[in-house]
Amino acid sequence: MAASNSERRTERNTIHTRETFTVRTRSPVKLSRDQHAGNKRTRDGEKVTPIPEERPKKPSEPKPWNPQASIIQHTTAPLASRISVPPLASSAPQPLQPQPLNQLSLEQQEKAIIEDLLFVFMGFEGQYVRYMDSYDPLEEKERLVGPSYRILLGLDPSLRDLTTSMLKMASHYTAVDTFIEVQSRGEYGAVSHALCAAIRKLLQEYLILMAQLEHQMLTNPDFTLHVLNLQIKPTSHMLFQLYNLAIELLKANGVLVDDSDDSMESDSDDDFPKSLLGGSNKKVCKGGSVLGLITKRLAAMAGDPSARSLLTTLLREASRPYMTMLNEWLHHGGIKDPHGEFLIKEVKSIKREELDEDYTNRYWEQRYTISESVVPPQLEGLKDKVLLAGKYLNVVRECGGVDISKEVRDVPTKFDDPRFLENVNNAYAYANSSLLTLLLTTHALPARLRSLKHYYFLDRSDFFTYFLELGTSELKKVSREVNVPKLQSLLDIVLRQPGSVAADDPYKEDVKVVMDKNSLTDWLMKIVNVTGLDQDASTGAISEYTPQTSNDPDSKINGFEALVLDYIVPFPLSLFVSRVTLTRYQLLFRYLLSLRHLEAALITSWTDHSKGIAWRHRSSNPRIERAKRRAWTLRARMLVFVQQLVYYSTAEVIEPNWQALMTRLKMSEKKAEGETESTETPGANRTVDELMQDHVDFLATCLKECMLTNAKLLKINARILSTCRQYASFTTSFGRYIQAGDPDLSDKQPNASTQQAAYDPAKLDKLDDALGMFEVNFSRHLKILLDTLNYLAATETVVFLSLCARLSNAGEGG
Repeated sequence: MAASNSERRTERNTIHTRETFTVRTRSPVKLSRDQHAGNKRTRDGEKVTPIPEERPKKPSEPKPWNPQASIIQHTTAPLASRISVPPLASSAPQPLQPQPLNQLSLEQQEKAIIEDLLFVFMGFEGQYVRYMDSYDPLEEKERLVGPSYRILLGLDPSLRDLTTSMLKMASHYTAVDTFIEVQSRGEYGAVSHALCAAIRKLLQEYLILMAQLEHQMLTNPDFTLHVLNLQIKPTSHMLFQLYNLAIELLKANGVLVDDSDDSMESDSDDDFPKSLLGGSNKKVCKGGSVLGLITKRLAAMAGDPSARSLLTTLLREASRPYMTMLNEWLHHGGIKDPHGEFLIKEVKSIKREELDEDYTNRYWEQRYTISESVVPPQLEGLKDKVLLAGKYLNVVRECGGVDISKEVRDVPTKFDDPRFLENVNNAYAYANSSLLTLLLTTHALPARLRSLKHYYFLDRSDFFTYFLELGTSELKKVSREVNVPKLQSLLDIVLRQPGSVAADDPYKEDVKVVMDKNSLTDWLMKIVNVTGLDQDASTGAISEYTPQTSNDPDSKINGFEALVLDYIVPFPLSLFVSRVTLTRYQLLFRYLLSLRHLEAALITSWTDHSKGIAWRHRSSNPRIERAKRRAWTLRARMLVFVQQLVYYSTAEVIEPNWQALMTRLKMSEKKAEGETESTETPGANRTVDELMQDHVDFLATCLKECMLTNAKLLKINARILSTCRQYASFTTSFGRYIQAGDPDLSDKQPNASTQQAAYDPAKLDKLDDALGMFEVNFSRHLKILLDTLNYLAATETVVFLSLCARLSNAGEGG
């Protein structure tokens, strides 16, 4: 026995002189085990030259056992061990097998087991404590679960029970050590790397403890197995907590699969579930998910002070790289996230240059989004603020308003810092204020919106009336034949006319003329169908509605119906007035333009009714006079209808909502300029996103209250306006019918300035039929419109009540 112990110590002391060979730092005991127990089996089959033994050989000694150590492949975990796994003790030749335990005294058994345990605690087999036959140390997943140990026969039962209880710590150490090597790989991200670094420090302290215990074993004769058990209790509990955390992370990563979640929770469970060995690495738990898992476990350990202290330390260390990314986002508006573990996801393919053609608002809505799967619990209630703070600052940065070279200093680096919440709130407030100042002051957003109002809502639009007069010859043509460059030139001339509101507009160069291939009603019906607005009403409307035009190149809409104004908005104002928002402006513009054009056509009809010979002459035929009065009355009713629609749309819908929007903008502008500190004034503390939503809500309200979002109202309104339009164009034909059916006028001789039609009494019948058709269509559709408006006023929008009252005047005389 003495020779055996002396041989082991001699072997250990000999290998100490070759300590520099190993890759990882270990205690002298583990180093000796690493060098003494080389392995011919490698993970990748690579074989290297064996390290020669330096132990002196006796001439009579049999051929020694010569295990080999090899270097394994590099992995993406830089600090992972590259030394091959030692050979199994059971594979050693018989002469090297230890003396049976039943041949040793109780004192000798205890000393031998203590020495074995020091090896086992560092992940190696001892002479009497060995791996279970079912355990394969070359299998990574089995090492992650932790080895099961067996004690050779012959050990005293009291020592066996105590030894068995301590072997769990050895299993936990091996599992945690392997976990560090696996979780330190590149694909698991910086947060996992920081967590592994913190655990590695704890294992280093653990190895120091092993060296201290070895020293006690060699120098203290009173060092017993019970003393060893007492001294490792706190460390055993620490490793147990690390082991459970590691298993949860490995399950979250799909490396291990556990069918029984509670199998790992018992400190007295010796059998490790084989169901953990299934797993496939298809999912990755990283970043905020790792922090969330640690936080969840910390909450579950509320009654265990030592576990809470340990997990708090791990959470603090693991969160440092995450906090670095968070501070970079909050204070610079940038994302430095090579492993995709931050809660903000950036789609770099979405460029701001796309804003001019972006009808879905992708740049603002989709370039930066929250990745819900990696949001840590500490940021769950702040994630929207974090997103907006970085988005706002990113816009300011792209406009040159943020110095990204300036280092972020004096900011919290851990979640439990008392300044953490204040840091997020202050960054959010600063970013919001900076972007508001950039939009409202530097880029004069209110002035831009007033410019849009002048052009799209025909506000003080004397210049536009002049443009329509100059471009009438072109706008009467079919839309595809209109000369757009000519209209653009006419518009440029009109906008520069002194005295008009457009002459002083610094943004008039941004207004462009465009011809749309679809009529307004077609456009609106498509929008209603796509967005699902008023689906109940639109179901019947779509099936009955026959659009005037389609994508067919033979479309017959004229220039007045196809005319649209485009507006060039520079960045960053294009975020506020996006392409989607500008489309809403265009829809309202085309609606108002159609009403104005129809009003002008009916006024021209009134001029014809006042100046034409057929209309001014008092006929001796009472039937003709009755037809004239019917035509005048119908024209007046139509004109009242159109004028009331114009007044309602501009004075009762657009203007009040516009004033409310501008009030909010003014309050935000004062806040951005520091002129007010009021927190109670409505609109004083509006964020950029809230102001954007206010703008969208303003346009949506205008569209809804102007009857442009309800399919049934669209259909009815389109039919009434079409009836009015046809009537206005029929005025000249009515005059010819009257002149041909009036014997007084037909008897007169023609002169050089007039062309006289031959007397035809049948024309009066055609006149009565045409007037009757227009009267019936107008009255019937007007009644349907009023009934629908009354219903919607009672169920949806009360503002329709005033429109009903106004339009009822047009129904009189019907």
